[in-house]
Amino acid sequence: MTATVSSSLRPAEQDNTLQLRNIIQSLPKACFEQDPIQAWKGVVISVLFVALGYGSIVFSPWFLLPLAWILTGTALTGFFVIAHDCGHRSFSKKRWVNDWVGHIFLLPLIYPFHSWRIQHNFHHAHTNKLDVDNAWHPSRAEDYVKYPSGIQAGYRALRSYFWWAGSIAHWAKYHLDWRAFEGKERDQVRVSVLAIAAFAAIVFPTLIITTGVWGFVKFWLMPWMVYHFWMSTFTLVHHTSTDIAFYPESKWNAAEAQLNGTVHCDYPQWIEVLCHDINVHVPHHISTAIPSYRLRMAHASIKENWGQYVRECRFNWALMMNIAQECNLYHPEDNYQSFKTFHRNQ
Repeated sequence: MTATVSSSLRPAEQDNTLQLRNIIQSLPKACFEQDPIQAWKGVVISVLFVALGYGSIVFSPWFLLPLAWILTGTALTGFFVIAHDCGHRSFSKKRWVNDWVGHIFLLPLIYPFHSWRIQHNFHHAHTNKLDVDNAWHPSRAEDYVKYPSGIQAGYRALRSYFWWAGSIAHWAKYHLDWRAFEGKERDQVRVSVLAIAAFAAIVFPTLIITTGVWGFVKFWLMPWMVYHFWMSTFTLVHHTSTDIAFYPESKWNAAEAQLNGTVHCDYPQWIEVLCHDINVHVPHHISTAIPSYRLRMAHASIKENWGQYVRECRFNWALMMNIAQECNLYHPEDNYQSFKTFHRNQ
């Protein structure tokens, strides 16, 4: 992985101007402007490509089904990005529009909107904060050795070559139990969970009755798995590198975490289009108020004004293998320790 930053000192210790408010103030005001035409244009693009994907599944011979699944699952990831803007209230100025659109576009993914919104906003507030952040937080070695053998095996898989299933585990752990929330949030999460339960209760039996178990696998499960491949990959790459640290709360700096601890990754253009530029991720962590269609404008400004702190890479197999092989366990001096090094030292 390549990055534009290489320094043994924390950026916050080098530059007193590296404050979140200064970065936000340096952005053009146009970055924060909501444009209903652009927002709904993204909806149309996603709906058309999801329809095209399902059409390709219907008419593809068996040997082309993997390509049809990849197209459909990637287009469904665009559904998630639309809901993502809704969760940050950057899709519409009207809260009820954000809530309704967010719920509708997460229904096919069996993702409860409010629980995801609440947990995801928590990640933004505590990005790369040790023992607090809830997105791809590495385990300490001293904790890992205390896990039951089954938990250890699951952790090893998800932190290495089975990273692509990580978002499924995250979905199951954080988003389906409304009892984990309190007050008004619990009521909101209950509504979201019951909404996806109702969707599944209607759509899944109907799909199996009309197309059989294979139809359920072909039309829902495989595109859903492709969606989770991208969900896992995007979120892992966003904040993971051998030189990105997790800091305890006493040493954590918001600007460093959001700017220097977030990675911009270039993907093939067709993925960027179908997923609405969600991988232009640095500006999104500077301010969640920036709509997805303004991210490239904001990124250009950040590179111009704060380019020495911007990390960039390109998606490829070597990048994923480096993360899978090296970024396994938390290490206080080296950021990460690989499973190989850990077991060699035992």
